[in-house]
Amino acid sequence: MKIRAYLKPHCRWSSSVRGVLRSHGLDFEEIDIDRAAVHYEEMVRLSGQTHWPCVEVDGVMLADVSGEELEDYLLSHPPVPPAGDAPAATNQPGDAPPAPAPQGAQITRFF
Repeated sequence: MKIRAYLKPHCRWSSSVRGVLRSHGLDFEEIDIDRAAVHYEEMVRLSGQTHWPCVEVDGVMLADVSGEELEDYLLSHPPVPPAGDAPAATNQPGDAPPAPAPQGAQITRFF
């Protein structure tokens, strides 16, 4: 399973995404969208919007996803083992308006 997570270092939603991925023991590439504008621009291009966090799982972009939504997606698309007892997800929004989705993109939204 290939996972790329577009995250901010001090964002509560990004922290919840990290927590879910770690609680399931999943390897993931963390892309810091604050460190370089090119990373943020790549996230916007791939997800079709400007909210974060965004997580790409095997080519499927989960746009503006919370930790809870990510976990729901992962558990419904095996092979993801159940996590331990401690909940990892919190729901804190990103703070940018959405951009239009690119043509032909496969984007999953949970709202």
